[in-house]
Amino acid sequence: MNNRIEIGFSPCPNDTFIFDALVNQKIDTEGLEFAAVLEDVQTLNQWAIARKLMVTKLSYGVLPLVAEKYNLLNSGSALGRGVGPLLIRNKKDEIRNKEDEIRNKKVEDFLIAIPGENTTAHLLFSLAYPTAVNKIFLRYDEIENFVLEGKGLGVIIHENRFTYQDKGLEKITDLGDYWETETGNSIPLGGIVIDRNIDPALQQKIDRLIRKSIEFAFSKYPELNDYIRLHSQEMSEDVMRKHIDLYVNEFSLDLGREGKKAVLKLMEVYHNIHPGVEIVTDNIFV
Repeated sequence: MNNRIEIGFSPCPNDTFIFDALVNQKIDTEGLEFAAVLEDVQTLNQWAIARKLMVTKLSYGVLPLVAEKYNLLNSGSALGRGVGPLLIRNKKDEIRNKEDEIRNKKVEDFLIAIPGENTTAHLLFSLAYPTAVNKIFLRYDEIENFVLEGKGLGVIIHENRFTYQDKGLEKITDLGDYWETETGNSIPLGGIVIDRNIDPALQQKIDRLIRKSIEFAFSKYPELNDYIRLHSQEMSEDVMRKHIDLYVNEFSLDLGREGKKAVLKLMEVYHNIHPGVEIVTDNIFV
């Protein structure tokens, strides 16, 4: 193996915040060169299933499908409390007239836009609304317009959590709150995985370097560097900082015992929802 490693992550501010120092060599990368591959998370999920990249961000919702191929790094995760996806509706839509049905989780009559089939958002929605099967899978940044056009309900993630109310949309359910109430665990949104075939010492080295990259970013924060701005040009600086503040925390530095417990709980919930899928849970952490 050469010293050049492709690493996949999203252009969202939390990921560019985490990986800037690593891919732009603002820290000592100990002889390794990291090449960024930026894609939306659903594309990265599909690539993980295909084992396309050696190191990649993915939704925890897809981890059960790839755990036999990848190990989970301790650093780089988006995991915490109060960080979950939201189920929203259009205030002006006729759906509002069926509020009682929605609150009783009877949403079968409505088309639900989900940000990707293999995302954590879909898993959390399925946990909260197990009988809702009328779904469409869209890119996360297409869902607000879907709801605004009166086509149905939507599950939003990322920066849309901070802007939906300004567009005349309102929350039905905080799916993260539902997860926390039902399981008592923090919400595992996305993590960084590494191919199991990579030498264990190198896996640990890459894990350590990602942590160093995050520590460097925190040492400069709340400054927003050009790398973050370059990939978030349509966001205000306020929204960029809200994004980072919400999704980058102590679990991003190290999953720790609580983070790992939450991940294993998600694997268990996935198996309960998909009992026919065989899932690897042994030795999944670096």
